[in-house]
Amino acid sequence: MDIRRITLRAKSVAALVAVTALALSGCQWKGLNSLPMPGTQGGGDGSYLVQAQLPDIGTIEPNSRVRVGDVNVGTITKIERQGWHALVTIRLNGDVELPANTTATVGQTSLLGSLHVELAPPTNVPPEGRLREGSLIPLDAGSSYPSTDQTLAALSLLLNGGGVGQIQDITAALATAFAGRESDLRSLIEQVDLFVGRLNTQTGDIIAASDSFNNLVGQLADQKPILDNAMRTIPDALAVLSERRENLTEAVDGFGKFSALAADTVNQTKQNLVSEIRSVGPVLKSLADAGPAMTRSLSLLATFPWPIENIDKVVRGDYLNTSVIFDLTLSRLGDGLLNGTRFEGDLTELEMQWGRTIGQLPSPYTAVNPLVAPYQFNQGP
Repeated sequence: MDIRRITLRAKSVAALVAVTALALSGCQWKGLNSLPMPGTQGGGDGSYLVQAQLPDIGTIEPNSRVRVGDVNVGTITKIERQGWHALVTIRLNGDVELPANTTATVGQTSLLGSLHVELAPPTNVPPEGRLREGSLIPLDAGSSYPSTDQTLAALSLLLNGGGVGQIQDITAALATAFAGRESDLRSLIEQVDLFVGRLNTQTGDIIAASDSFNNLVGQLADQKPILDNAMRTIPDALAVLSERRENLTEAVDGFGKFSALAADTVNQTKQNLVSEIRSVGPVLKSLADAGPAMTRSLSLLATFPWPIENIDKVVRGDYLNTSVIFDLTLSRLGDGLLNGTRFEGDLTELEMQWGRTIGQLPSPYTAVNPLVAPYQFNQGP
């Protein structure tokens, strides 16, 4: 009786295990982490699913935390392979508001802590849009922080194959090099500090020089066609000069001979040239002294016989407001027309023979006093 009952129970357990195995094989059982865990975020009302493409997820598992600013806001529900990267499905709480260009980073809470996915707004571009049900965070917005293994590997490389062990040797070498030269080192530091200070005060000049150089480069760039044409033309011009080299040499030699001849001529005529210049000096001085009179005479030339200063007083509309006295005596005509010639004084002497000269008694041109000179019949009554 008992044996039969035990056998029946064993068969029932075996059948249950078989059914359970078949059910689990149909549902692709992946461990306890594939089932929803109690107390996780992202399961309340209004929660929504988003996906993120990540280049490397390390050892992260489903049900891992999703954080925003060190606050748990969701849970990883599924991890898939998509090409050469991972596709992570995330369920977020309904009150989580993030831009559509949010970044996803795989991080670690501490050195030996668990992995999580950190969501954050972008820092290099302005936020855009909003994450919604079915949104996808692309691969270029996904990354990961260095893991503990990577950190320890880098530290090991630094300590074993890096330069940490050589710091003591470097320090000892510097101490030996500067031993007894503390004052020189202090002076060097002061000079460097002074140089940096002066360089800092000339920042504006340096920037202005850079701007000027930039403008020069811009002008050269604008003149590039002209420069290209010049670069193509200069070789031809040099070729022409090379072909005319003998003519140029002869011209230079002839110019040298002419220069020597001109120098010899100047040396030989130097004294005469100096004398002539000295002789011209008095003439120029007289001309300068006569400048005011010459200026006045030139002003009279255009309005003769009335001075230009009085022309507005003389000419009144269509009549002349002036009185004219014509002195036609021989002495006046001689003084006005013959002075400085070989006939100077002849008309005055002739007038004295005919009578007395007005205003001149006796006449300077007569040899004797007309008052006591004997009377001549040709003098008139």
